[in-house]
Amino acid sequence: MAGNIPDLEATARAGTGKGAARTARREGLVPGVVYGGGSDPVAINLDFNKLLVRLRKGRFLATLFNLKVEGMEDVRVICRGVQRDVVKDLPLHVDFMRLRQTSKVNLFVNVNFINAETAPYAPAGGMLTVNRTEVELRVTANNIPESIDIDLSEAQIGDVITSESVKWPEGAKPVIDREFTIAAISAPKIVSADDEDEAEGEAAPEEGGEE
Repeated sequence: MAGNIPDLEATARAGTGKGAARTARREGLVPGVVYGGGSDPVAINLDFNKLLVRLRKGRFLATLFNLKVEGMEDVRVICRGVQRDVVKDLPLHVDFMRLRQTSKVNLFVNVNFINAETAPYAPAGGMLTVNRTEVELRVTANNIPESIDIDLSEAQIGDVITSESVKWPEGAKPVIDREFTIAAISAPKIVSADDEDEAEGEAAPEEGGEE
């Protein structure tokens, strides 16, 4: 299970409705609600500036958070909607859904290449070209992998690493249901004599000139 699920801090909001929401915004907060998971909805407030930073990082709606509200038990949530100002495009309200341990969720997981420096292609000058640094996976909330580890200990020049050749973490599978390329091992670029002559010609100073 992943140990890098980010914390999301919030405070409980006593009031509900438009009046309480307007008050929260005047105080630099963004109102929100947490629902689902077999429990009653809970009204919360989030710090506007901290939320904006997370939103600008991208994929906020595809990130699993550990929601921390003072006086309440931590709960895993995923955002199910962000209401924004139509003019300023700033967050006005956020909806979060609680996840049960067996809930299925789509998340982006980083790809980690191991044994790249000692791989067979390395001494021959092969180059690792990465097409995807992360892959969106369908996983269960209680079994989220920290990363997708791809072992390159036997990788040769010309190899193409696709979704079909990767051993996915237990209980996880790619959201994309077709085969796709994650990385490839390419041969080193060979500099021809013509390329060298052209480079030397561009670098050579002009001879002669006016005296």
